[in-house]
This record gives sequence, C-alpha cells and structure tokens, in this order.
Amino acid sequence: MNGIFSAKKLCRAGVIAALYVVLTYVFMPFAYGPLQIRPAEALCILPLFFGEAVPALFVGCMIANLFGGGVADIFLGSAITLLAALCTFGIGKLLKKVLPKFLLGALFPVLFNAVLLPFIFMFLSTIGGSASVSVYFTYFGSLLLTQTLWIYGLGTPVYAFIAKMRKQGFAPLL
Repeated sequence: MNGIFSAKKLCRAGVIAALYVVLTYVFMPFAYGPLQIRPAEALCILPLFFGEAVPALFVGCMIANLFGGGVADIFLGSAITLLAALCTFGIGKLLKKVLPKFLLGALFPVLFNAVLLPFIFMFLSTIGGSASVSVYFTYFGSLLLTQTLWIYGLGTPVYAFIAKMRKQGFAPLL
C-alpha cells in the first residue's frame, strides 16, 4: 500500500517531526527570538521530496515551540512553517530541474520567516507600547541571515544527499 497514509509515510513524518523537535531543543537557549540558532530549519527543504514533510514540519515546529516559544509563536510561528512548507511542496511538484527547484523551494521558509516572524516578536514585546520600523527591520535582517544560513547552508547538503539517493534508486527514510 502506497497511499496517503502508508506506514512508510507515517514513519517518515514522525522522524521528520522528531528531528525538528530534537534539533531545536538541543539549541534551546538560542533557538528562539530574532537571532535563531535553529539547524532544524534545514529540514524545511524536505517538502520538495516528501508531501508528508508538510504536516511533519508543522507538528515538529509546534512541539518545539511548546518548549521555548511564547503562545503566539506556538500557533503563529507554526502556521508560518506550515505555509512555507505548503509553498515549498508546490514548487517541488511544479519544477523538475534540480537547481531551480531547490533555490525557489528553499526561498519560502527563508522569506516567510524573515518577513512574518518579526510581527510576532514586535507584538509580544510591545503589548501596551509601540514598535518602530527600525525594530522590524532589525528582526527581519537577523532572521533573513539565520534562515538563509540554516536553510541554504545546511539544507543544501541534505537536499543533495536525498537527490543523489533518489537518482541511484534508493528511497531513504529521510
């Protein structure tokens, strides 16, 4: 059975979600806020290969944010991850050439996090106060840098490995 809920796909989704949680938890003191040391973000390229990575990243991000994110981050941050994963999955289905698929697919988690997460940070830090445009762009710049580092820097070897394995006829669990 290779349906929508096959055992292999459920296992893969579980592994992806668990990896996201563990890779975030290990860097707990630095995984939250405007300068995110979150290597788990490299997993955001997986929807290019596996549809089940979309809900897995959402669940993994939500669980990880339970440990260190605020209430808004648990729900809104996870929703941003879900939106980015859906768009990345769409690019994976739309494009067949390896380089454009990776470059465009990885762009969604970078941009969505860099553009949208600062609103969450500003909302949480300015309840009862006001936030400036410079605060937004400071958060935007730091998230753009860290997301690019994790998704393109660490995600590139992950992408290359899975693409190579598939080309050789192997279907890795990850």
